[in-house]
Amino acid sequence: MKNITTERLTLRAWQETDVDFVYDLYSRWVVQRFIGSDPAVMVSRAEAEERVARFQSIDHPVHGIWAVARSSDGLVVGTLLLKPIPASGEEPLEPSDDVEIGWHFHPDHWGNGYAGEAAAAVLEHAFSSGLSQVVAVTNPANEASQTVCRRLGMAHQGPTDSYYNATCELFTIASPGSSN
Repeated sequence: MKNITTERLTLRAWQETDVDFVYDLYSRWVVQRFIGSDPAVMVSRAEAEERVARFQSIDHPVHGIWAVARSSDGLVVGTLLLKPIPASGEEPLEPSDDVEIGWHFHPDHWGNGYAGEAAAAVLEHAFSSGLSQVVAVTNPANEASQTVCRRLGMAHQGPTDSYYNATCELFTIASPGSSN
């Protein structure tokens, strides 16, 4: 997984020193309320350690789950992912043929444009690496993420239950060089 930089951000691999941030982020209901078909907050530091280890396990030239840090001071403000999206079906869910982009940012850093800036850089990375299309799914009530999707130029395809065993709003974007 390669580092990606933008004007204000560095997207990098997760480190053991990021565990406290992950615990703080995912233990907040305001963050977790829109994630998954049965949202739940993280309740232990051990869960955060497991999550960081899972983030670190993605060793792929295109896909990744990046820590998003401010370049000015290195402060981690969120996470950005690009990975195969799980198809709905029997548990455990299997990856579909589609690749999703997604983000989770700490509430202290909402409203700064970080999600859009980081996601735009990851989309550029995805398309320059040969992906022809990327999808995003949001909880139907998550208007903030839907706004980010639209600002990225993603097309709203409407509701779907094709992923995560949940009803989500589906957004898609094709590579500028793709015929999709």
